[in-house]
Amino acid sequence: MKVALAQINTTVGDLTGNEAKILAAYERGVKAGVDLVICPELSICGYPPRDLLHKRSFIPANWATVQRLAGATGKTGLLIGYAGGNDKRPGREATNSASLLQHGGILATRHKTLLPTYDVFDEDRYFEPATENLPVTFNGQKIGITICEDIWNDEDFWKDRRYPRNPAVDLANAGAKLLLNISASPWHIGKNQTRREMLANLAAKTNCPLLYCNLVGGNDELVFDGASMAFDANGQLGAEGGFFCEDFLVVDTAQPGFIGPQLMEDEESIYRALVLGLRDYVHKCGFKSVVLGLSGGIDSALTAVIAVEALGPENVRGVSLPSQFSSQGSLDDAQILATNLGIQYDVIPIQNAFEAVKGELGSIFAGRKEDTTEENIQARLRGVMLMAMSNKFGSLLLTTGNKSELAVGYCTLYGDMCGGLAVISDVPKTMVYRISNWINREREIIPAASITKPPSAELRPNQTDQDSLPPYEVLDAILEAYVVNCKSPLEIMQAGFTETDVKRIVKLIDFNEYKRRQAAPGIKVTTKAFGVGRRIPIAQRYREV
Repeated sequence: MKVALAQINTTVGDLTGNEAKILAAYERGVKAGVDLVICPELSICGYPPRDLLHKRSFIPANWATVQRLAGATGKTGLLIGYAGGNDKRPGREATNSASLLQHGGILATRHKTLLPTYDVFDEDRYFEPATENLPVTFNGQKIGITICEDIWNDEDFWKDRRYPRNPAVDLANAGAKLLLNISASPWHIGKNQTRREMLANLAAKTNCPLLYCNLVGGNDELVFDGASMAFDANGQLGAEGGFFCEDFLVVDTAQPGFIGPQLMEDEESIYRALVLGLRDYVHKCGFKSVVLGLSGGIDSALTAVIAVEALGPENVRGVSLPSQFSSQGSLDDAQILATNLGIQYDVIPIQNAFEAVKGELGSIFAGRKEDTTEENIQARLRGVMLMAMSNKFGSLLLTTGNKSELAVGYCTLYGDMCGGLAVISDVPKTMVYRISNWINREREIIPAASITKPPSAELRPNQTDQDSLPPYEVLDAILEAYVVNCKSPLEIMQAGFTETDVKRIVKLIDFNEYKRRQAAPGIKVTTKAFGVGRRIPIAQRYREV
């Protein structure tokens, strides 16, 4: 069978735009002479639709789109994903569905069996699971249709399974000779290798060719990498779609090829994910340009580079907002970066505004020493200036804080946390350095001083981050253990970290949940990000030993 995997970039809720993308892919498949065109999971409505599913017109609009697409089909089949309706009660109102279209009609419909409800997934909140899934006969061949999570539960691959059923194996046992999977599988570092190994094992186990079509693009905090794949019945990889870009992959299951998997350094893959996530967030939200503060430090520099790659230099504006504590070196580094990137660059000093605010508060604060209050006033004045520019010019304000800072609360509410998207908020500081060095691998784009100088907020004289934090190598390792791997403080100390460092960092992470709840959405690139996939109560007193 000759099949096209249409790796398209859909927008949540844009049923008309998504329909046009699906139809264009179908017409391309017809011209290519394929038997079947496959589109990703929920390709009609975009993924994840979340509470749009509760809008009364949403599911009927999905169904109307399915019917129009069915009417456009001929001999070439089309497999699409959409939000279907469930009329049976008791039960949820929606189904995560796939329909196989051909000859102007709907040949078969199947629903997702395994509904993920962990990390960023919340499908059991919305969808009614399928109770059975049988093969479909298409052009005389029995095929098995699965949807994303349905292939992520094989007992021979996963030590700890979430579900008792294995839909892909059930389909093979029921006579399916070809397995299809339509997916909206969000990316994080390391996931490509896991997917390849899992799918290869499943194809070999079932002795069935397996075709996997994945979504690509950014939707809110999630990035979908594409990387659609085709495996033969021996589990050999025969084709692989592009990473972080739309693609159209034609596969002949009767004549499988053999290729090596695409390999990419972690630094490059994270960079490309952030570029795609930023570009799609800006465009899908209706913005054309962005503005951000340039401090001369490495975090704002990396964010600016990503923005230019995503949107072009003409759509990025950098602003320096120096106070009396800003070093000349930092001002020079910000200027050099803006010149290297070719972006508009403005300098707006905040010293006069800072002194004016302190003057107004002088009588109220009389007799009290200056402390973090005055430091935060500077950060908040910068937020005021940047938000004013965002409002005046209609540009999205980007925040520039990294994951390490967000973890321990080294950020100011209504100050440097102001903005519509926190681009690198899931990138630990040590990875910020690695990506920045990767960016400079051929020529210096980020000034070398921004990378080598000690990190500092420059809110008081001679300030550095390490005045009150352990080295970032230590901080990030504790962060990884505590937040990502859910290790207890005792387990982390047993791994070789000092009791002082562990207790201090864990206390800061727990205490600053209230800040993270108010942060701008960030682009997820690690296995556990601060955001919808981590739901810690703010008002709580549980403390691990």
